[in-house]
Amino acid sequence: MATLAYTPVDEIEKIQAELRAGFNSGKTKSIAYRKYQLLQLAYLVQDNTKAFEQALAQDLGRHAQESHFLEINSCLGEIMEAYKNVEKWAKPERPPRSVNFMFMNPVTYKEPKGVVLVISPFNYPMWLCFTPLSGAIAAGNAVVIKPSEACPAVATLLEELLPKYIDRSLIRVVNGAVPETTKLLELPWDHILYTGSGRVGKIVAAAAAKHLTPVSLELGGKSPVFIDPDTDMQLAARRILWGKATNAGQTCVAPDYVLVPRASQDKFVEALKTAYTSFYPEATTTSKDMTKMVNQQAFKRVNGLLQNTKGSVVAGGETDEAQKYIAPTIVKDVKVDDSLMSEEIFGPILPIVPVDDLDAGIAYVNAHDHPLALYVFSQDEAYKSKVFGSTQSGSAIANETIIGPGVTGLPFGGIGASGNGGYHTGKYGFLMFTHLRASFDTPGWIDKLLGFRFPPYSQSKLDKIHARLNIKLPARPTGPPSAGAASNDGGRKWFLLAFALAAVGALTKMKKLQQFIGA
Repeated sequence: MATLAYTPVDEIEKIQAELRAGFNSGKTKSIAYRKYQLLQLAYLVQDNTKAFEQALAQDLGRHAQESHFLEINSCLGEIMEAYKNVEKWAKPERPPRSVNFMFMNPVTYKEPKGVVLVISPFNYPMWLCFTPLSGAIAAGNAVVIKPSEACPAVATLLEELLPKYIDRSLIRVVNGAVPETTKLLELPWDHILYTGSGRVGKIVAAAAAKHLTPVSLELGGKSPVFIDPDTDMQLAARRILWGKATNAGQTCVAPDYVLVPRASQDKFVEALKTAYTSFYPEATTTSKDMTKMVNQQAFKRVNGLLQNTKGSVVAGGETDEAQKYIAPTIVKDVKVDDSLMSEEIFGPILPIVPVDDLDAGIAYVNAHDHPLALYVFSQDEAYKSKVFGSTQSGSAIANETIIGPGVTGLPFGGIGASGNGGYHTGKYGFLMFTHLRASFDTPGWIDKLLGFRFPPYSQSKLDKIHARLNIKLPARPTGPPSAGAASNDGGRKWFLLAFALAAVGALTKMKKLQQFIGA
């Protein structure tokens, strides 16, 4: 295990001051400079791929193939998405034209928030540093990255490499544990992004509130999987088992437990066992494909959940404390009061929870904190719609697991206890670190139109306000709409609009023809 050199606590305030000076220099206002920084960041990843492979293997015991799919290639994709699009993202935006305000030239500028703090977790120590960092750079901020001390090899590599590629007056790494993080949280920031547990998320939010600092929390929770009894069980089993076993289950959106109709549990378990044999044809204890638990504390917590379950282990179950190893494990007949249902597992154990029917499963999910991700395996649109429409979650995914945070163009974030804010995947990371600054410029002659706003007030001026600014309402409703009325009304409106446009087009062509004939 690598030894991580912690940043001296008494230097942290100085580091922030240096970044503040770097930001105040104005160099990040240049889009060209932001693109330069982003391209340098991409080359940092590309030039040091082997070093990151080795660091991830050292910290997590992870196979290079898994690291490339989950982190290394994903980092490059995120950085280059920002590099290619930052000019478009940063362009000022004008609102739809309004008769009352169009001559004031209203506009929204995309401006950096300032000096921001990113506290990243251990489970994806590379990706969850570089992804928010690329968004913060694209938005024009100065950044402190606080990597997880639980992954010392990656944290050491970040501190070593970033100054060689990135402007040190704008990007710094602070390494350490509780004292260093506590010092960071005592300082005022322009935005804080924390990814990790809900317990620490509350501490971060409380510290941020003292300075009225905006904060985004990427937390976790128990992400459920709903199984339609008529779904393709083999497909569902492979994707769910992969999503649970990848990175040893240490993924915030890993499928935490499976809700399956009681009559279909055995059929689904057999499909899981088939997938298990396919994935792990040899003993998992000697497999080099298996990621380890990050440390002894994590091993003991997850192993304790497994040892106390009242369910039946049908695959896996092997553990090795010295190696921090827990085999991918499938447990059936798990009841809702089982140890495996007491907290987010964050390990490679998959509880199968039989329920009477879909409504019972939905009721159980709704009785607990909103999950970060919710999964449904079904080819039935009505089934998927019922689950998604009856629950709340950070994301709602059909027929897939864990790759949601990496899908380009979609935001990623929780709701309620699973977090707030959304980033990852391109523009959403940029927007999280961006201040939308409203602006307009009113010409002098506008007072000829809006002079009635000034004292002394009079009835005639009030009449002008009503005449020019009065909002006209549609007809008063006679009662609540019947089911489906809104969608039908919307469809009728679109049909009428299309018909009207077609009629206008036809009249225009007729007039032109008449003019031509007349000429």
